[in-house]
Amino acid sequence: MAAKIYIVYYSMYGHVEKLAEEILKGAASVEGVEAKLWQVPETLSEDVLAKMSAPPKTDVPIITPNELAEADGFLFGFPTRFGMMAAQFKAFMDATGGLWRTQQLAGKPAGIFYSTGSQGGGQETTPLTAITQLTHHGMIFVPIGYTFGAGMFEMEKVKGGTPYGAGTFAGDGSRQPSELELEQAFHQGKYFAIIAKKLKGSA
Repeated sequence: MAAKIYIVYYSMYGHVEKLAEEILKGAASVEGVEAKLWQVPETLSEDVLAKMSAPPKTDVPIITPNELAEADGFLFGFPTRFGMMAAQFKAFMDATGGLWRTQQLAGKPAGIFYSTGSQGGGQETTPLTAITQLTHHGMIFVPIGYTFGAGMFEMEKVKGGTPYGAGTFAGDGSRQPSELELEQAFHQGKYFAIIAKKLKGSA
């Protein structure tokens, strides 16, 4: 059977979603892997979102906590809020208590990707603090390390992402993920999929 990878994200303005789409392409490029995009539920009202000038959500399906148990591995994506994952994603993780009690996610690989507003706005603290969620579930954190090669050392252009995972800078919201950031996201999806496939094959 194919290794099933769920790419689960929250995106308010679309930056994380663009990374998720590239991660999906990277994961799907690996033979023997089935990858799918999911969004977590929104917690803000339509009125509040409108005041924040957030665009309408896309038609990517909304995941429920119990559906996580179906997958062999996960790539979790979210924007930062004061150096940590957005409350919408944290609320979703808070609802996984039933899976925690039965340890249904234990031993499964998981990666992280993210968006921040600025270069000092949480590119490392956001994934670092998110690892606690994986740890309590017994999941195996899979960072990209420096496997992206020369792209990890780019100094001439602004580039998000760290050894923890792919990332982008949103700035004031007008900046979109760069070509290099999207390449890193594709790489993360492919790299993670290869590892998830190996782990499933050895189970």
